[in-house]
Amino acid sequence: MLLPPRLFGTIAYYVAAWRHPDAAIATGIRYDKSDKGTHRYDIADTRGLLRLTVPVSRPAGATLWRQCTVSDHGRWWETMPTALESAYGRTPFFEFYIDRLRPLFSPEPISVTELCLRSDAMVRGILAMPPQRVAPEAASYDHVVGQPLPFYWQVRGDSLGFIGGLSVLDLIFNLGPEAQLYLDTAAKRNA
Repeated sequence: MLLPPRLFGTIAYYVAAWRHPDAAIATGIRYDKSDKGTHRYDIADTRGLLRLTVPVSRPAGATLWRQCTVSDHGRWWETMPTALESAYGRTPFFEFYIDRLRPLFSPEPISVTELCLRSDAMVRGILAMPPQRVAPEAASYDHVVGQPLPFYWQVRGDSLGFIGGLSVLDLIFNLGPEAQLYLDTAAKRNA
C-alpha cells in the first residue's frame, strides 16, 4: 500500500497505516494546489473544527510536492503551537506529547514533503508504530477509504458532540497510550 505524504494525517490515515505496517509513503507525488491534505490538518478547538495550514511556496518549474517549500508567511511556526495549546491544553495527555512535536514548528527552510515525513515519524514514535518506509519514485498512492471509525472520548465532546475526521493529534492528546488500542480496534473493524 502507498500512502500520500500528510502533515499530521487523519485518524483514518493512521488506521490504514496500522492495518498495513508495510505501507510506504509515496514522495514522488505531483504538486496539486487542490490537495490541501498535504499541508493542512484539522483539530477540534473550543468552537469546533479548526483547520491549520502550513503556507507553501512553489518555485518556478516545480512539479512535485517535494520540490515545494514551506513558506515563512504568517509565522505559522508560532501560531500552530498556540492553536494546539488552546485546543488541547486541557486534554489528559497534551503535556506529555507537545514537547516532542515542538521541533516541527520551526521557520527552518524545508520541503513540504520533508515536513510531512518528519511529522509522520514523530507520530509513529508516539504510537509505537513501525518506522515509515518511503517510496521516492512512487507518483501515485492508494486512497484511504474505510468504514466509519468508532467514537472515542474527546475533551469537548459534552459541549460540541463528537467531531470526526480530525488529525491523529486529536486522538493522541485525548487518549494518550490508549490511542494504540483504538487504532488496533479500528483497523480490525475495517479489515
